[in-house]
Amino acid sequence: MPSDNGRGEATLVTALPRPGLEVRSRATETGAVVCALAGDLDIETLASAAETLTGLVAQRPSALVVDLREVAFCDSSGLNLLLRTRIAAEKEGLHLRLAAVAPTVLRVLELTGARTVFTIHETVEEALSV
Repeated sequence: MPSDNGRGEATLVTALPRPGLEVRSRATETGAVVCALAGDLDIETLASAAETLTGLVAQRPSALVVDLREVAFCDSSGLNLLLRTRIAAEKEGLHLRLAAVAPTVLRVLELTGARTVFTIHETVEEALSV
């Protein structure tokens, strides 16, 4: 998008691309589901994660594990999504387990006190073995 730099010359202003959020889910042989998130979990990217997590809760798997290993950034809307998903899972009789929580997400959970309401595991494998 061209703009005037104040000297009558046009300059091209480009915005750096924002990383998106990749959402992948897979069922295990035991009927559990792992939902892996990768990228930024924020107000601009969380729609696909919200849709997927809502659908997975509705399926009532034997366990729902959210793999956060590749989440680079999480803002308050991302935290709110995780909290809402935990409540929805609880209403369905499911236990939501967070696994491989990236340091950036763990920091948000600790700063807000939300860490105490989640079951957190070091690895996806550990979360599935409970």
